[in-house]
Amino acid sequence: MSDELALNDGEFEPATAPADAAGPPAGDKWRARARATWREIAGLFWLVLAVLGFHSFIAKPFYIPSESMLPGLLVGDQLVVTKYAYGWSFISPTIPNPVAMWHSLVQHRQEESWGVQLPFVHGRLFGRMPERGDVVIVTPPGRNTDYIKRVVGLPGDRIEVRNGVLVINNVPVKRGPLHYVDVADYGGMALPAPEQGTTCDIPGGLQGPAGKQTCRLPLVRETLPNGRSYETVDLTHGEPGTGPLYYEGDNYGPIVVPKDHVFLMGDNRERSADSRISLDLGGLGGPVPWEYIGGRAEFITFSKNGHATWNPLTWWNGLRGGRAGISLHPARDK
Repeated sequence: MSDELALNDGEFEPATAPADAAGPPAGDKWRARARATWREIAGLFWLVLAVLGFHSFIAKPFYIPSESMLPGLLVGDQLVVTKYAYGWSFISPTIPNPVAMWHSLVQHRQEESWGVQLPFVHGRLFGRMPERGDVVIVTPPGRNTDYIKRVVGLPGDRIEVRNGVLVINNVPVKRGPLHYVDVADYGGMALPAPEQGTTCDIPGGLQGPAGKQTCRLPLVRETLPNGRSYETVDLTHGEPGTGPLYYEGDNYGPIVVPKDHVFLMGDNRERSADSRISLDLGGLGGPVPWEYIGGRAEFITFSKNGHATWNPLTWWNGLRGGRAGISLHPARDK
């Protein structure tokens, strides 16, 4: 009875939690969450900055969207371009343009590039002139998009094209015999003029069922004065008007490459808008100042044939086999 009275009289108070068990004040919790959020944002910022710095000064990936470098490069090839090979110029930095990304991804508007181009600045930091035969990324003057071409002319060279044959300093480059190669899993890309079809839209060009077609290309191996050689597509077979296609670029020049300029051509000679073609027609408008060279193509990482969709089950079949690791440095004849 006395125990019950004692309890009822409140002689034993319930134990109270220590003052610090209730946790920090609400304001401290909010500040802690804010600091954690800012740390995440700062970490993401430095990560993006590191990636952009790597792409600007070391190397970046590049996607082949056209047929101008057949047979060596197919539409869908993914490759690595080194930025430091020739030093750095105003064209080197990779600066994303959020407005262009929004227009392209959300509003589905055609944008020339997702990047911001800096104003032109003469010269290159630690600059070095490309070597004949190098495959390079180039931005046409006045444009903000990347082309991929091969360097065939250096400062002081006299460049001419006669009936589809490249002539350097009055000497035609060495050419091998006409031969054919079958490009499996072709996946051609429509040319700028719809009536032109694709490169393999020639008699006997496309073979096999739709979706897995093989392209039979007429090739000629070309060797530059420094001994570097590579295959070129010769649709006119060296005689404009007699082959499957006539191309105005099969006769060009002669011109002399100015100081600090390079002359560029695509390996797919009758399907390339390069230094032979004016800027108005989508070409490079003659020799290009070396400041517009963005880097050197090194090797293919992988290749997509265009068959993949959003369905993950199609991704494996969307890859071309045997492309990964192919070097883009031309062979050097001994």
